[in-house]
Amino acid sequence: MKKILETSRTYLRELSTDDAENFFLLNSDKDVLKYTGDKPFESILKTKEFLKNYNPYQEFGYGRWAVIDKSNNEFLGWCGLKFTSELNEVDLGFRFFKKHWNKGYASETAKACVDYGFEKLNLTKIVGRAMKENSASIKVLEKAGMQFVDIIDFEKHEGVLYQLKKQ
Repeated sequence: MKKILETSRTYLRELSTDDAENFFLLNSDKDVLKYTGDKPFESILKTKEFLKNYNPYQEFGYGRWAVIDKSNNEFLGWCGLKFTSELNEVDLGFRFFKKHWNKGYASETAKACVDYGFEKLNLTKIVGRAMKENSASIKVLEKAGMQFVDIIDFEKHEGVLYQLKKQ
């Protein structure tokens, strides 16, 4: 699996079918999914199929990446960039197991992904979205350097749009 970047405590690598169990468990936690609008995977097999067909790395050169703890190789969650062709924009996203919340992993990896997007991928703008009531994710977007742009519809909830443009 291709390692993409490192932070002081983690490394980010491409997701693979070997991540199916962790990915399934992460997306089975109702608290983790609370502000996403996503539904849990039906099974580990369906999760494996999703990961097998996940191809933005080949198509765009980036995507959502597994976040791995350097000290013990534990899968903490994921963080990364996603291109949405309908909006012609790149979005920062992240999701971590609850036991890793409030430890700075999301902020650390989000900032690293934004820097990677501007420095290595030559992106000119990266956006981030969150439900308005999701103060934790909004703090992560702000710590990544993003600025509030607008109130938006986020999965039929009031949401916020943040962005950062390359300096």
